[in-house]
Parts: sequence; structure tokens; C-alpha cells
Amino acid sequence: MATLFEAWQGVQSRIDAASTACGRKATEITLLAVSKTFPAADVRALYAAGQRAFGENYAQELQQKHAELSDCPELIWHFIGPLQSNKTRMVAECAAWVHSIERLKIAERLSQQRPAQLLPLQLCLQVNVSGEASKSGVSPEELLPLAQAISQLPRVQLRGLMCIPEATLDTVKLAKQFEMLKQCQLMLQAHGLALDTLSMGMSGDMDLAIAHGSTLVRVGTAIFGTRHYPTQEAE
Repeated sequence: MATLFEAWQGVQSRIDAASTACGRKATEITLLAVSKTFPAADVRALYAAGQRAFGENYAQELQQKHAELSDCPELIWHFIGPLQSNKTRMVAECAAWVHSIERLKIAERLSQQRPAQLLPLQLCLQVNVSGEASKSGVSPEELLPLAQAISQLPRVQLRGLMCIPEATLDTVKLAKQFEMLKQCQLMLQAHGLALDTLSMGMSGDMDLAIAHGSTLVRVGTAIFGTRHYPTQEAE
């Protein structure tokens, strides 16, 4: 079995290969190591190896790890899970990025609760590219007014879009959904919104996502191994 460091290096190699295959530079893609449910010690080990961006899905777990790893000054926390109104303060105080914005109310609360001494909180809007009723995210048709409203808020900065595509092995279907997110980005850019981030691609489909313009891949299982959820739902 590969060590944590070897698995991390393997993912880096996949990013390099996928980037080369589609004529892009690997430096265009950020690797977000999704550390949810894994101990702070694993985060610390990867931080020592050079990894800087880490993703969490649960506000309380983010808060705990943020405190435990406060001696890692270059560590960048990304919150990527569903966010409820009663948890926004924890995220506003601990995260540098939030990828899962789908309602103006949540963005407004993050804006209000972001500590003044911190840099603006970087936001991505989650888009429902599969059209599944069970999936979170704003519809492509409702995206523009939401993005325009959020772009006016203080203490936050709208940076890009995020998607979780359909759970399928059909690469044609996945490619269409990744391409939809790219087209959403182009549409918003045409309306004057300077979005530079496409958060798409996970352990199983990061290569395809990179081919369709991803600038950030959210990788957990391929680095940390299989998660065990006693009471919480898997990603």
C-alpha cells in the first residue's frame, strides 16, 4: 500500500500527465487535498511535504483543525461542503475559500461575519450541472443574478464556479457537464465578472475535468484512502 506521501505524489503526477495531454501547464491547476474525516496529523504531514490547500466539508471539523494547525502559516483552508446559516460564522473565521455557495443569504452572512483583519473570503458558486433534483447548486439559468448580487458584497470576493457532476462512468456525459460549467464561466465573464477559478474534478474524474478547463481539483480518496463515515454521508 502506498504511503500518504507516495499517494500525494501519484496525484501530482496524474495532474502533470493530464495537463500535458491537453496542452496545458500543470501550474495552472491547484490540487486541493480533501482532508475531511482524516486527522490533523495527516494534514501536517502533507503540509511538511509542500501541500498548502486543504478542503473540509464540515464546519466544526474545519474549526477544530484550523485551531490545531494554527502553527502552519501558509496552510489555506477551503470549505467545500453544504453550508447552513448557523455554521457560517465558523467558516467565515477559519476558511480562506468557500466553494459551495448557492444562496445569496449564505454569502451575505459570510460577508457580515468575515473578520475585518482577514483578507476577503474567496467564493465559488456551486452550479447544478447535472440537473438532478437531489444535487445542491444553483441552476445555470439562475446563475447570473446571483453572481451579480454576490459580487457587490464587502469582505468577500467572487472567484469562480464549482460543480459536482453526476455519479456516472459515462465520460461523454461527464464531459458535457464539465463543459457546461466552463460555458457558465464564459457567460459570467462576458457580463464583466472576472472569474478565474473552475473547481471541478475529483479522484475519479480529475483527468477529464482538467481537459475541460478545471483550475482546481478536489482530491480526497486518491490521497488519503477510503473514508469511513459512522453517521455522515460520503461525498
